[in-house]
Amino acid sequence: MAVLSVRKLTMRFGGITAVNGVDLTVEKGQIFSVIGPNGAGKTTVFNAVTGIYEPTEGAVHFEDQPLVKPLKGKTVAFALAVGLIVGALLLLLAVNVEGLWQAAVRDNYKKRDDDFTIGKALGSAASYIGAHSGRALAGFGLGFFFGVAGTLASWRRARHAPDVIAQNGIARTFQNIRLFQAMTVIENVLVGLSRSIATNPLLAALGVGAHKGNERDAERRAAELLAFVGLAGKHNLIAKNLPYGDQRRLEIARALATNPTLLLLDEPAAGMNPSETVELMGLIRRIRDRGVTVMLIEHHMNLVMGISDRIAVLNFGQKIAEGTPGEIASNPKVIEAYLGSEEVS
Repeated sequence: MAVLSVRKLTMRFGGITAVNGVDLTVEKGQIFSVIGPNGAGKTTVFNAVTGIYEPTEGAVHFEDQPLVKPLKGKTVAFALAVGLIVGALLLLLAVNVEGLWQAAVRDNYKKRDDDFTIGKALGSAASYIGAHSGRALAGFGLGFFFGVAGTLASWRRARHAPDVIAQNGIARTFQNIRLFQAMTVIENVLVGLSRSIATNPLLAALGVGAHKGNERDAERRAAELLAFVGLAGKHNLIAKNLPYGDQRRLEIARALATNPTLLLLDEPAAGMNPSETVELMGLIRRIRDRGVTVMLIEHHMNLVMGISDRIAVLNFGQKIAEGTPGEIASNPKVIEAYLGSEEVS
């Protein structure tokens, strides 16, 4: 079963094509590596998968569902309904609510010789609005536009926002570490757990009831994750004071706190010494053994060849090879991309 399917992914920035028609399929339970020279488009692919960029062309499917959900009729209908409601409210404001109330209700109610009816009130209201048709149309049009546009903008964000994608099961780390540097180690992990903690805002503000129990559960889970990545006993250290390798581990723990199905690691061994790299290889295998599919970008070839089930190679934004570590190590196109071709004189 494919956890991630990337089809004909293309990313253009102005006149530059950073990724050009890339196809990738990551199967459940794999450790899948994406390698290539600097500037090959590897991180751009990660950014497209995690919602930081929207693909210029192509599609990304996660667990057989489009990562960027298509616009459907129900969404359009809801946007139109919101537009009508907001339009009606602005129409009332534009024609003066008090004047409309006076014409539709008070004036009719004062006519004692006639019975007050809803029909008369609506007719008087329609006449009043007709007498102010210019302002009424302007108010309704403005409200309708902002109601529809605002709803569709919210929908567009919800279908593509990185936080929404993370909540749906894709987590990542970054090439340049992005921890909350002034927070403690355990606080960084608790940020990753925040969406999974069900609580009542009032109880949270008072610090009582179920919220207290939820906090304890979250702290226990955070401690378990820190122990899993090798940071047990460092809970209360400030993140920026950790050694570089430990900061990498902390970022992985924070990503795992979101309970992902797919974990993307962008150069996790960068800045690590040889012993830390060996420990990282063991950690990545343990993550896979927990049922999390792993996709990683890495320049450390010993790590890539040692843990990958499958490897894809990018060069100048295009995929030039894919296969097992053995197949990639002997592929002439890969050797040429890394070492260059022999110049014929």
